[in-house]
Amino acid sequence: MTPTIPPISPVLVTGCSSGIGRATVQALLRGPHPVWATARKVETLTALAAAGARVLALDVTDEASMVAAVREVEETHGPLGGLVNNAGYGEYGPLEEVPIDAVRRQFETNVFGLLRLTQLVLPGMRAAGRGRVVNVSSMGGRMTLPGGGAYHASKYAVEALSDALRFETRGFGVAVSVVAPGPVRTAFADAATARPAADGPYAAFRRGVADRNAAAYHDPKVRGLLEPETVAEVIVTVLESSRPKARYPVGFVSRETDGARRVLPTAIWDALLRRQYPTP
Repeated sequence: MTPTIPPISPVLVTGCSSGIGRATVQALLRGPHPVWATARKVETLTALAAAGARVLALDVTDEASMVAAVREVEETHGPLGGLVNNAGYGEYGPLEEVPIDAVRRQFETNVFGLLRLTQLVLPGMRAAGRGRVVNVSSMGGRMTLPGGGAYHASKYAVEALSDALRFETRGFGVAVSVVAPGPVRTAFADAATARPAADGPYAAFRRGVADRNAAAYHDPKVRGLLEPETVAEVIVTVLESSRPKARYPVGFVSRETDGARRVLPTAIWDALLRRQYPTP
C-alpha cells in the first residue's frame, strides 16, 4: 500500500519556537496543507500565526498537553496527515558528571515524548488509511562523539523506534521516516559549545569538546554547516513523497560521517577521534 496525504490533511510540527521547527512550518505554509505549529510557550509562535499557521501550546513531556493538542487538531481538521517530531535538545558533558535527572529529561523530551505523541496520532492515521511520521534525528543517531553520550543515546533510541514503527505501521498506509541532519545553524549549538567550569577531573576535556564543537558550528572555514531551511525542505519532501525513504541524511557531513562509521573498525574510529578531541 502506498500512503498518500490528501491536500486537506493537517500537519503538526513540534518544537517550532526556532530553528528547524520554525523553518519547517514556514516551508509547509507555501503548500496546501493546514499547518499546526506547536511549542511549550505559545507566545513564541506569534510570527508563525501571523503567517497563517494555527498555533498550539504543546509540551512533549506532559501527557495532558499532548492529548489536548491532538484532540484539538482532530476535532478541527480530522486525522492528522503528517506529524513532524522535531522537538528536542542536546545534553552535553562527560557521562560521569551529567546528573541522572538531566539524562532523564533528555529522554523525556527526545524519546518518550516523540513516541507518546506518535501513539496518540496513529489511531486516526490508521482509520484514515494514510499518514506520514517524520522523526528528526541527527547524524548523531548512528555515531557518537565525545562529550555527547546522553544526547547521542537519545538519538540512537529515535532511530530504533523509527525502524520498528516503519515496519509496524506500513500495512495501515502510514510511512515513518527519519531525517538526520549534520550540524545546523540553530540555538542547539549553544549547548554543544558552552564553555564549562574550569575545575574538576574533566575540565580540560570539557574545554576541548566545547572548542571542537564551536569550530564546527561557528568557524567560517569549516564546510558543511546547514541552515534550518535546508533541513525543512527535506522534511517537506518526505511529507509530499508518494514513496518516502526510510532515512534521509541531510548534508555531506551527515552522509560522509555515517558512511565512515559503518565501514571503519572501532579502533580506527577511536584513533580518529583522539586526534580531534582531548583524552581525559
